[in-house]
Amino acid sequence: MADEETVSQETQTPQRPEYIPEKFWDTNKGEPNVEAMASSYNSLERKFGQRTEDLSKSIREDMEKERITNAPEKYEVNLPSDIPEDVEVNIDQDQPLLQWWQGFAKEKGLNQGEFNKGIDAFIKSELSSMPDPNEEMRKLGDNSKERVEAADIWAKKYLTTGAYDQLKGIVQTSEGIKAVEEIMSLNKSAPIPKDSAIDHEPDEMDLRSMMKDPRYWDPNEKDDSYIRKVTDLYAKKYKDK
Repeated sequence: MADEETVSQETQTPQRPEYIPEKFWDTNKGEPNVEAMASSYNSLERKFGQRTEDLSKSIREDMEKERITNAPEKYEVNLPSDIPEDVEVNIDQDQPLLQWWQGFAKEKGLNQGEFNKGIDAFIKSELSSMPDPNEEMRKLGDNSKERVEAADIWAKKYLTTGAYDQLKGIVQTSEGIKAVEEIMSLNKSAPIPKDSAIDHEPDEMDLRSMMKDPRYWDPNEKDDSYIRKVTDLYAKKYKDK
């Protein structure tokens, strides 16, 4: 009879399911210990959150180290290798846009190659807006070279250094050359300045270009003061030869 009662009790007491760990089973009540399970879950969640934060911090530190490693101490400003040979490009290290790009690249950890891509894009954008030298010479006609040389020599003789530097940007176009020629025609009678003009010692090519000026050879545009100047320059250059 006692054996039957024992079997009956064992049959009535719920057994722990396999999916519930033993530490979370209340044997007295024959049911899961919900409080213990909740406490363990909360503790695990806190630990997982701490590990996630530590992992994120470690990733951020690694990224910062990589950024610092990629960025050189100082960026070199290299010109694109495919700039046309007849185009002169001068880089002003004090240019605000260049200084901004250097600071931005440093902040973002760009390497030298990535920095160069920005420089290439900027220079090519600037060049695309510049006039085509060959096209501008074509517009001036068959004697385009002589006209450009004559305008340059005139500017060197008559303009101050500051004015001449400004003029160099104007004479890149055919219209600019024509404007200088118009000024030259209005200034034929002006004497060659001794002061304030650019101190320029003409070479043989300069002298030849001066002789191609209509004021030297054209009877209709003859300028005696100009002819004397060319003659004096020739005499000065070749007096010892």
